Amino acid sequence: MKIVSDLPSPLTALDRPNSYIGRAVPRPNLKRLTQGRAQYVSDLVLPRMAHVAYLRSPFAHARIKHIDKSEAEKARGVIAVVTGPELAKVITPWVGVLTHLKGIKSAPQYAMAVDRACWQGEAVCAVVARTRAEAEDACELIQVDYEELTPVTDPETALDASTPVIHPDLGDNLTFERSLDAGEVDKAFAQSDAVVETTFIFGRHTGVTNEPRSIVADWNTGDQRLTVYQGTQAPHMMQNLFAKHLGLEEHQVRVITKDVGGSFGVKVHTYADEMAVVALSKLLKRPIKFVADRLESFVTDIHARDHRVKGKIGINKDGTITAFEIDDLTGIGPYSVYPRTSGIEANQVVNLVGGPYACPNYRARARVVFQNKNVMCQYRAVGHPIATAVTEGLVDLAAAKIGMDPIEVRKKNLYADDAYPVTAASGIKFEKLSHHAATDKLLRMMDYKALRANQAAARANGIHRGIGFASFIEVTNPSAAFYGVGGARISAQDGATVKLDATGAIFCHTGVSEQGQGAEAVIAQCVASSFGVSLDKVRVIMGDTDNTPYGGGTWASRAAGIGGEAAWQAGKALRENVLAAAASILQAKPDDLDINNGVVVDKGTAKERITLSEVARICYFRPDTLPPGFQAELVATRHYVPRNWPFSFTNGIQASYLEVDVDTGFIKLLKHWCVEDCGTVINPQLVDEQIRGGIVQGLGGALFENCLYDERGQMLNGNMADYLVPMAMEMPDMEIGHVVSPTADSELGAKGAGEAGTAGAPACVMNAINDALRPLGATPMTEMPFTPGRVLRALGRV
Repeated sequence: MKIVSDLPSPLTALDRPNSYIGRAVPRPNLKRLTQGRAQYVSDLVLPRMAHVAYLRSPFAHARIKHIDKSEAEKARGVIAVVTGPELAKVITPWVGVLTHLKGIKSAPQYAMAVDRACWQGEAVCAVVARTRAEAEDACELIQVDYEELTPVTDPETALDASTPVIHPDLGDNLTFERSLDAGEVDKAFAQSDAVVETTFIFGRHTGVTNEPRSIVADWNTGDQRLTVYQGTQAPHMMQNLFAKHLGLEEHQVRVITKDVGGSFGVKVHTYADEMAVVALSKLLKRPIKFVADRLESFVTDIHARDHRVKGKIGINKDGTITAFEIDDLTGIGPYSVYPRTSGIEANQVVNLVGGPYACPNYRARARVVFQNKNVMCQYRAVGHPIATAVTEGLVDLAAAKIGMDPIEVRKKNLYADDAYPVTAASGIKFEKLSHHAATDKLLRMMDYKALRANQAAARANGIHRGIGFASFIEVTNPSAAFYGVGGARISAQDGATVKLDATGAIFCHTGVSEQGQGAEAVIAQCVASSFGVSLDKVRVIMGDTDNTPYGGGTWASRAAGIGGEAAWQAGKALRENVLAAAASILQAKPDDLDINNGVVVDKGTAKERITLSEVARICYFRPDTLPPGFQAELVATRHYVPRNWPFSFTNGIQASYLEVDVDTGFIKLLKHWCVEDCGTVINPQLVDEQIRGGIVQGLGGALFENCLYDERGQMLNGNMADYLVPMAMEMPDMEIGHVVSPTADSELGAKGAGEAGTAGAPACVMNAINDALRPLGATPMTEMPFTPGRVLRALGRV
């Protein structure tokens, strides 16, 4: 896979002396990770630590009539065998609802099944033993008397009167519904020159992180305190939830997150088996460890994307889009996932469809239904790939209907770059986007006219190639409007504490966390730049609720935009404090001084006056020499949350060039382009890495990944042999470009970039496939993944 990048130069507005903003510097943790010195939860060994394994339901829906654990309790190495009702005495259940998602409902979920198992893989009994192997062996000795119940597995019939209700107390299988009607939709369709309707189907898939979910919980009876080592994206959120459901004060819980092998949204949720671990530790008063194996991961890690969307677009002959309409049906699992809920993805689809385009007429309905499959919730680019594929798929189909170049339809309808601020028909607000600048740049990068000529020449020789586009928007830097307003104890703000040590180096304690995105590097760059030291003088501390300011962690592309801004401001505040101390020592004015490369200098002449190590020495060890009444403060804390906008939207456009073998149905990806605007680019290398990785995951969902279930609710491909993920040799050359529109909501102006690639990749691949097959009279392909069999069916060859 060849990679070409278009790296922006540093932004002069932030180019302080010694600035690292806009520079592609290496990750601080790179050497440690590549030398095998990472510290994952699976590496952790504590005194008296035991291991837990779970007996999981083989049925998608079954009543638990009786559990005989007597033989398992006598097995070698077994410490305890615990059932759901026994564990429910230690930890309370939870309900995944948010008040701003009007009408959303869910049943209480327990750490282990109490009377019914509601999906294949739900834990019904836990075995704690000296080793994981002994615990697994003992699980095989447990006898469970199940009464198999009829499972709900088809979202299309989940609301039928003849379909069993999974949770009778809720009345039906509908967990959430939202409707929106803006403008004059019916009138717009009636007056359109053409109307196109189709149904888009998105395959359910999951994150497949390199490191499985893992957790060690250690209840200390002497301190009456729980320490949890967990691979999570949100340590403070988990601290709060563990305390709440164990009946503890928050200060009695410490969550430590060291190295994490990937997350992609998978590790930002509450999992029943992880809640069971903390409860078992408190019950048994010893450390308990759980590391999911790959088979468990497929049936317990959250799934996403299982949507069926009926879409409709109106268009005039001149290419003007007149209206959008969608009806989205999505099947989650038997519970809404806590605390973010399983309604957010569908809610995002409603918000984002039609987003890039200036079309005032929009009608949408989204319904989220329960089913007896693994739970479903947020995964990288929540809702964006669905909304983008529906919007961009409809735009391409409409362009074909009126015989217009799809790029011209886009350019005619995209919001003008000077039209902002804008409120879309869905009600979402855009501060400043750059769709036209991004599109123009993309066309230059790909040499669009030459590529069309190449495509035509290939078709003349019987080679079927296609070009597809997808404009996209991405929600980043979410404020409390995302979760906090709905009652979730999920922090929208983030903090950073920066302090000068006795040698003149900097410690930065941050609430964001690292799972491979490069957040540690970004935070270090922000602090080094705003304070005035070299990057090697900054040490970033993260992932420990005892030692970091309260923060939301890393999700929704917020680490740079929110965590980075807090670090930038904390660095500035510390600089002011240190300059005040230096001025008192030098008998100068603080405004006449600055810090450059670790030395206090005259602001005007850059003449060196005193080193930071000397300032620290005097303030820490000889404060008696400071002027009377002066107190040196060599530490500063700042918090940041977006105030003026509920979200910072990024935008961009992607293009795909591919080849379809019409005899086998196989698709060969030839080239992929992405132009993206994430505001101020702090580290171009990391931004491009995030975009490329996101594109790969988007391509995986478009071409390979699908959690297959049968009508009994059994997952059929829950292993790495049968569940297909994209491989490097299958990926195309990628060229990344940038447009820069900083947000005015922060001084840095940074937005997020972590989900941009995933947001647009499936849509442009879909459009490229249809572009390749359209001359052959193929049925438009709108069901993902686009497998060879589906390609051949679209061509009418099978």
